Amino acid sequence: MGAVVWLLIVLIAPPALADEASAFPDHVQQGAMVIGRVPPGSTVHYAGRTLRVTDYGTVVFGIGRDATSAARLRVTTPGGKTRVVRVAIEPRDWPIQRVDGVPPKTVSPPPAIAARIRREQARVSRARKTSDDGLGFAQHFIWPVRGRISGRFGNQRIYNGTPGSAHSGMDIAAATGTPVKAPAAGRVVFADPHLYLTGGTILIDHGYGIGSNFLHLSKLNVHVGDHVEQGEVIGRVGATGRATGPHLHWGMTWYNVRIDPLLVFDRR
Repeated sequence: MGAVVWLLIVLIAPPALADEASAFPDHVQQGAMVIGRVPPGSTVHYAGRTLRVTDYGTVVFGIGRDATSAARLRVTTPGGKTRVVRVAIEPRDWPIQRVDGVPPKTVSPPPAIAARIRREQARVSRARKTSDDGLGFAQHFIWPVRGRISGRFGNQRIYNGTPGSAHSGMDIAAATGTPVKAPAAGRVVFADPHLYLTGGTILIDHGYGIGSNFLHLSKLNVHVGDHVEQGEVIGRVGATGRATGPHLHWGMTWYNVRIDPLLVFDRR
């Protein structure tokens, strides 16, 4: 209850908030989405980026999976005073997850396929570089689909005995064709049904750098440029790309920083 009250204060505190006041959590976990409050009109710098501040003084940023030192933000208020805010980062254990039965050509692809994968990943990365001023990130996120969590964010993956990169999102097992809903409002910035590794892929920009990606879809119901409301069906669960069975991979990012979708339900 305390965390909920704190979040409500952050999101709806009146403009009469004292000029020098700001509110950030004392500590967060690796992979967290962090929402803070500063006086409207402030300038906030973090990780080499100037954070955009909403009209009501909210800022949002992400903590990477491997971040270790405290997050350090520099806040300059409209009155010209500058202070440094430090948010401690709590480490997490990252178990090893073995995934067998994956098509071998998706684990060790031949040169031509590897080049295709690089091109496709570059397209996805470009789609994450910009973000609009939508406020979907401030909504209370809902599950895009319900099912057993078959893969967790951050786990070290071993595919057919070959070490791979850490898992970048959360896998939710569900039957092929199950509707996938937008967990929060936003704008579709990428939609392609035929990526080699991720198959049917959709990216939604929730605003201020926060985005969601949905992979392995059997059907896409949206196009680039579409605005979607929370709960709107955007596609259908599938097993396209590198997958051993039908499931939804739901990943989240702050620009190109991977964050844990599970933590948006208990964000700080």
